[in-house]
Amino acid sequence: MTRKLDLKTGVPVWEAYSAPRIAAQKLRRDVSCDVLVVGLGISGAMLVEALTAQGLAVIGVDRRGIMRGSTPATTALVQFEIDQPITALSRKIGKPDAEQAWRRSRLAVTNLRGRIGELGIACDLAGAQSLYLAGNDLDPGELRLEAEARSDAGIRATYLTPAVLKEKFGIDRKGAILSHENLALDPRKLTAGLLRKALERKARFYAPVEVTGLETAPTGISAKTKGGPAISARQVVLATGYELMDIVPTETHSVISTYAIATKPQKRALWRGAAFVWEASDPYLYVRATADGRVICGGEDEDFVDEATRDDLLPAKTQTISTKLKRLFPQLDTAAEFAWTGCFGTTTTGLPYIGELPGHPGIFAVQGYGGNGITFSQIASEIISTTIASRDDSDRKLFAFGRAGIVRKLVDAAGKLIG
Repeated sequence: MTRKLDLKTGVPVWEAYSAPRIAAQKLRRDVSCDVLVVGLGISGAMLVEALTAQGLAVIGVDRRGIMRGSTPATTALVQFEIDQPITALSRKIGKPDAEQAWRRSRLAVTNLRGRIGELGIACDLAGAQSLYLAGNDLDPGELRLEAEARSDAGIRATYLTPAVLKEKFGIDRKGAILSHENLALDPRKLTAGLLRKALERKARFYAPVEVTGLETAPTGISAKTKGGPAISARQVVLATGYELMDIVPTETHSVISTYAIATKPQKRALWRGAAFVWEASDPYLYVRATADGRVICGGEDEDFVDEATRDDLLPAKTQTISTKLKRLFPQLDTAAEFAWTGCFGTTTTGLPYIGELPGHPGIFAVQGYGGNGITFSQIASEIISTTIASRDDSDRKLFAFGRAGIVRKLVDAAGKLIG
């Protein structure tokens, strides 16, 4: 069974822009395929495109419908900077793995940009700089150390003093790290473009279809559906976002609530370069601009997932975010033309879990996206499609379920209890 959540409330900004419609069929009889992908949001779209590119017969299903889950609620800051700074992540999983996770994240953004260009997907794609502002999590001195750690890992990073930050970007803060080569895009247009390409390669999409159980058989895996036929596949990939099936481990994963607003278009009032802006703070703020000059701003996360409580806070959170945005950029009209709230997945390390589920051969899952959802979905499409093609990805173990980092964490926790 799958945990069911009300994934979003309010009106996400992407509903202001049209995206191509992707048709799905009704599942009326038993069907079979090489790979079944459960979930047809942006993660599932990346997977079906990568799998069909290898000539595999792919079926995709979704219990709601195509792009009706969390995908429209994403703010689509496609960054390689992981939520956990290298300095913090190194303390959790070791410096070599932390550096490699950051390098792979940067490679994923580069690969995604190349793939979008190769497939000719029109999704308002644009390159973007990123500013990571000093805050209560990392003060200016710690931010300098983080910039040095990124440089040591081979990742270009420039520490900006308050004077330079004010001069170049008009932002009055105590310092920042400037990064390059991130992406801004429209997530619904990207998802539709990827699914359309998969359909051209004879993928089949069925919705609404709810998978209620998976059974391993001698010839592969049989997926039972609610009140309907079965789907037989050699492998299954669970790309269900924050709604996890029971067989997916949850001890290192949690779901919280997040909030976002979008303003009216105001290109002339944008800050210089329209760089992504995010804070090393708790609670944090993140800001980006759309292609037509709207400003998207979000944050104010809460450590619960009760949908009614989450939704009741939307008016107050909208006002708080608008006020904080005005404080950061006084020249903007920060009134919210769009406001929404939704679920947000996190893990103990900030890294996703990607790969074959322990004890369930042939069943793969992607879990815990955090603030790098689209970037991590790209990594997932690379690792899982490579594994299904019987090739090895050198970073597979870095993101795998049951990886060494989990073992170290459990051992440390046990030690503290014994002590």
